[in-house]
Amino acid sequence: MGIKTKEAFAFIYALAFAITTANAQPLVPALIAFGDSAVDVGNNNYIRTFFKANHPPYGRDFTGHQATGRFCNGKLATDFTADILGFASYPPAYLSPQASGKNLLTGANFGSAGAGYDEKTSFINQAISLSQQFKYFKEYQNKLEKVTGKIQAASIIRDALYVMGAGDADFLQNYYFNPKLNKVYTPAQYSSYLVSIFSNFLKELYGLGARRIGVISLSPLGCLPAVRTLFGSHQCGCVAKMNIDAQEFNKKLNSTASHLQKQLPGLKLAVFDIFKPLYDVVNFPSKHGFTEASRGCCRTGTVGKTVFLCNLKSPGTCRNATQYVFWDGVHPTEAANQV
Repeated sequence: MGIKTKEAFAFIYALAFAITTANAQPLVPALIAFGDSAVDVGNNNYIRTFFKANHPPYGRDFTGHQATGRFCNGKLATDFTADILGFASYPPAYLSPQASGKNLLTGANFGSAGAGYDEKTSFINQAISLSQQFKYFKEYQNKLEKVTGKIQAASIIRDALYVMGAGDADFLQNYYFNPKLNKVYTPAQYSSYLVSIFSNFLKELYGLGARRIGVISLSPLGCLPAVRTLFGSHQCGCVAKMNIDAQEFNKKLNSTASHLQKQLPGLKLAVFDIFKPLYDVVNFPSKHGFTEASRGCCRTGTVGKTVFLCNLKSPGTCRNATQYVFWDGVHPTEAANQV
């Protein structure tokens, strides 16, 4: 219909506002998130790990201009989701002091930067593994029952929206650097292994009452600034091989999701494809209002782990992050998350 992205997003906001104003309630009772830095809103602040975003310049453009633990200058995609659904506040990081009492009624966030479907990925990055996130979710259910009673707690669990976002770290911080994996398994074989873990995790989640689940696809790995630096060999544009690997994973994820949808009665499962929109933004930035799509705004380092993240000594952080697709070496800016 020729509606531009920002116009369409404004329309969705207006519609959601009209609905929530009329009902004075969010469209779902709770929002619950699992995964890696794509959804982490501060759990890593409370564990011993290198992957933290509780310092400047992270959070520069977030409410209060404070670093919350989000790997972004502002809002994550899940924050925009919460806005559109009509939540007045964001579900708290489960390990934070805010995750208690009535705050639990709107959900909880179990994400941990550096976590992967593969338990070894989480171990390498000292992140909260998916299995541990699942244990925390069971704890959350018990706490919720104490706050609201078993019947209402079961209703919240059933009608909540669940979002899963993982997989990038499995490739970027494990497979591509681990000869025990990449010399033994092809990317396609590793993808099959990861997707089988996703399938088992979803079945366990379903067994505890979850019915509305969205899983985030892999991003275009070859287009991330850190990947261009480490694997690009000074070539222009995205690293094609990495994008092919991501697309292979996404195909398997879509196929498995379709199978699970048919297998589990009452399940509403959707794959949120972020590969195509982010790939389009990177390759046609001006079309979406961006001017820089190959470098991160905070000018991350070029060696070791610093290639991935901003740090307190990050030189030359850009003034206007809305012009940049990426905030650091792997994470989009708030403006890109909005798209």
